[in-house]
Amino acid sequence: MRMNKDFFAGARGAMPILIGVIPFAMISGVAAVSVGLTFFETVGMSVIVFAGASQLAVFQLMSTGSPWIIMVLTAWVINLRFTMYSATLAPYLQKLSAWQKALLAYMLSDQAFGISLSHFVTNEQVNHRWYYFGAALTIWVAWQISAIIGALLGALVPSSWGFDFAFPLSFMALMFGALRDYPTVLAALVGGIIAVLAKGLPYNIGLVLAICLGIAAGYLAEDLNTRQGASR
Repeated sequence: MRMNKDFFAGARGAMPILIGVIPFAMISGVAAVSVGLTFFETVGMSVIVFAGASQLAVFQLMSTGSPWIIMVLTAWVINLRFTMYSATLAPYLQKLSAWQKALLAYMLSDQAFGISLSHFVTNEQVNHRWYYFGAALTIWVAWQISAIIGALLGALVPSSWGFDFAFPLSFMALMFGALRDYPTVLAALVGGIIAVLAKGLPYNIGLVLAICLGIAAGYLAEDLNTRQGASR
């Protein structure tokens, strides 16, 4: 029963990551309630969107009264990284049917991508579908349960306590975990500097501008590294 072994191997591989997933999901639930969403709206958004970074960004925009088009554009730009994740995982999952690919794509997350890809590279005998499904499902379930707990806690926490600190802390936790090479460091620096300089722009457009320029800087640095490596 190779499939079962790989499914549970993926689930076990995801367990250590839950240390960061659970509090992040709880913060997301608390933040949703703090900007005026009901419990059911919070749970519905968590299940349908399932993208913590973009959810927190949208909640922040909601708290400042930004137009819906800015919220959609911000979430879209932040989630563009999943296009690259999908393209990287595609060779390992290309034999699956359309509905299976759709299900696995829905459960794609930063953590599931990192866990699965690192295991695929080092273990050629693994059943890619079942290992990824085990890791992604474990993270998805943990996220939803934690978001529900956060939504329940958010309804009990007085608004005077303030949870504005949750937004920058959550993004900082994600950022520092991703700073592994020069292109990502440059992307973070450019994005951070632009976000500060463009803070005064209306409707938080500065955030979208910072994301776009940060991604562009990281891409150019990666392309330069690739060309230098090819010329040696």
